[in-house]
Amino acid sequence: MDWQSESPELWAFLETLHRGDILSGTVAAIERFGVFVALDDGPAHPLFPGVGFIVIPELSWRHIYAPTDVVHVGQRVSCEFLQFDTYNLEARLSLKALEPDPLRAFADHTPVGQEICGTVEKTVPIGVFVELGDGIVGLIPSREIDGRPAVSPVEDLEAGEEITVIVTEIDLPTRRIRLSRPKNAQREGVVPAT
Repeated sequence: MDWQSESPELWAFLETLHRGDILSGTVAAIERFGVFVALDDGPAHPLFPGVGFIVIPELSWRHIYAPTDVVHVGQRVSCEFLQFDTYNLEARLSLKALEPDPLRAFADHTPVGQEICGTVEKTVPIGVFVELGDGIVGLIPSREIDGRPAVSPVEDLEAGEEITVIVTEIDLPTRRIRLSRPKNAQREGVVPAT
């Protein structure tokens, strides 16, 4: 469809937007692939319930299971404009861009080498995922657990168990935290680092 000739008013509106603009609107529809937003200052979309669209990864910094974990139909939202999607004639938006990044805050306050308390989220063949608070999750690779090779089973840790870990790497661009276990880790009586 030639959107430029079919919806010239909408095309003209979207061309006026710049990356970083803050747009407000109302959540018009929630789909498994994202959220449609009816923008306050924009014209209606000829096909979709809203001119604005938020893909799932742009809803929250934290892991979510469904868009309804973050928003509901009829909710007022403010979002950052990311780009003009000329194929769908919509404004791609980010809700999380207006929220502080908990990983950046964690990195700012947690130096590499610090020993902290966490809760085992799950164990998988590659290692143990540990929740460190505020939705931050790090991985203890299998090879870091008691010096075992990476192909061996992970230490006998259970989900929900509180453990002490050492932060060995914080990689902001890939959003990964690597952890290890202290040599004399105790499983009980762990006190969170201050």
